[in-house]
Amino acid sequence: MSYHNGRAKGPLAPRILSYKSGGIFILVCIIAITLRNFYFAPTSPSPIKIVSPVDIEIPLSPPPVASENVAQNVELGTHYYGDDGLLVVNPDGPHPVFELIKNAEAKWSSKLSRASKTLDEAIAEYKRRYRRSPPLHFDLWWNYVTEHNVQLPDEYDDIYRDLEPFWGIHPEDLRRTQAELETRTDVVTVEKVASAPQINLVNTSLPADRYDELLQTIYNIIDLMGDIEHQLLPFRATFSPHDNPSMLSDYRIKSMALEAAAKQTTVRASDLPKDRHVGWVEACSPSSPARQKEIDLDHPPARSNNKTFITDHRLSMDPCLHPSHLYQHGQFLSHNYGPFPQTTLVPRFSLCSTLVHHDLRPVVPHSWVEDIFPKEDNPPWDEKHDERLVWRGSNTGIYHGPDTRWRTSHRERLVHFANANQGSADVLKSPLLDNVTVGAPQDIPRAYLNPALFDVEFADHPTACEPEICKILEEEFDYRRRQSVKQAGSYKYVLDIDGNGWSGRFKRLITSNSLVFKATIYPEWFMDRIQPWAHYIPVQMDLSDLHDSLVFFRGGPGGEGAHDDHAQKIASAGRQWSKHFWRREDMTAYMFRLFLEYARVSSLDRDALTYKEHSPKQTA
Repeated sequence: MSYHNGRAKGPLAPRILSYKSGGIFILVCIIAITLRNFYFAPTSPSPIKIVSPVDIEIPLSPPPVASENVAQNVELGTHYYGDDGLLVVNPDGPHPVFELIKNAEAKWSSKLSRASKTLDEAIAEYKRRYRRSPPLHFDLWWNYVTEHNVQLPDEYDDIYRDLEPFWGIHPEDLRRTQAELETRTDVVTVEKVASAPQINLVNTSLPADRYDELLQTIYNIIDLMGDIEHQLLPFRATFSPHDNPSMLSDYRIKSMALEAAAKQTTVRASDLPKDRHVGWVEACSPSSPARQKEIDLDHPPARSNNKTFITDHRLSMDPCLHPSHLYQHGQFLSHNYGPFPQTTLVPRFSLCSTLVHHDLRPVVPHSWVEDIFPKEDNPPWDEKHDERLVWRGSNTGIYHGPDTRWRTSHRERLVHFANANQGSADVLKSPLLDNVTVGAPQDIPRAYLNPALFDVEFADHPTACEPEICKILEEEFDYRRRQSVKQAGSYKYVLDIDGNGWSGRFKRLITSNSLVFKATIYPEWFMDRIQPWAHYIPVQMDLSDLHDSLVFFRGGPGGEGAHDDHAQKIASAGRQWSKHFWRREDMTAYMFRLFLEYARVSSLDRDALTYKEHSPKQTA
């Protein structure tokens, strides 16, 4: 493969014609034509059996004889939308990305148009969504939102999701659990009292060798509330400064708590189940896919041949719905089949969480940037000359020891996936029009496909590894120099993938005028306030949709079928979203509301910390 002006070309691109030998020239041309004809060869899709999430069969008819880029006067088939957050592709339908983008833009427009404009509207919407009145000082929060032009003032469902189970726990028991949490190692406790305007550090149990570093992580979070801490209600909160969540839920306990919260009652700790069983699946419903078949990490199940795309990014992160995460992500592989779940709901704030944990999520301003400077580090779309998808990062995500399952962890799989040169990949063709059938996927040699599409490698040197495994990593992977922001800025397509926890890169990447592809199991604080397929491209953790999504936007190995206009539009919308929805004021507004809610649910008198409408101004 060769490069010209920084732009990757496939191994059969015209630059290879620089060979002097005429015989080689002719031979290469023949191979190139053969491969391209192979790629474009029309095929008739055969009936598929759709098995996710329920067995459904879509009868397919052979496509009409017509050019793939000429409108077909036929009724197109429909794709199947599962309740697991995935779309299953019907080859008789149009390319699904057309549909996903259109639906996303409509959802985003609707969300913007229905946003509350007044305090009364916000209160009414709060009651409609959450079936209770807002917390005390909701009016002060609203004043901050309006004064700082914070958008989407109703979209804080993530706070509800995090705190709603705790509404079902008796506040005396919740207080007792929080006090016990303070005695554990590696935590930091802060407090806001009614007699003081500021939040104060009251207790730590951090290791001496990392004390300052870990404590600064918590200070950075608390600092987001500096402008509004005097308006907060009294609370006491305990934080973990480490990357990962660890409050694994027990499905029975969480269900009991949610049921009680829905009835506006509580359960006592003495009434919670006492028996415990080890494993990640203990957080899952008995009817979930993760509980239907025993997890066997030594024998991963075969993946379905159906082509799928993400329609609901949050649902796609759930290992109860997608047990493959337990086989493929370091968060889970690090603990094999999983630890014991907690005996109750523990109100610990952590830097990130998964859908099987109940760690509470604050805003973490790690690597937050207002913009990318200087401007030459952030060129506009048309000045980005490399059309590959780029990723550089450390081999984090799991500790690499002789007894750990590091080979199947998410970052190792990514680098192997993007650099594989053996065999072929089945890839959906990318028609230029949205009213022609997408057809069955085509087999493309990986040696031809991957070098044209990806620039993905580990950076620096092996880390988080035993010496003997570090040596294996160095031999197995091609470690490269880290890229500067300017170097990364030359790529049109960038990938964000989890590390030890969430990657922390998303803010910088989505501000960069590049199109971001994001693969994660960690829902972040802004998920209610962003729209996949309108601002970024969601990617499944098994990477099964990465070739298809990328080929739709940048085209095949030679650029055929590219939708550069769609890519540029989403990249631009992502940057605008970052500039208007992920400002420091937006993070502060989230933290303001989160800790009003937390103060109320952790109070012994929850009603006293509830907002009363049309009454004299209330104080804490």
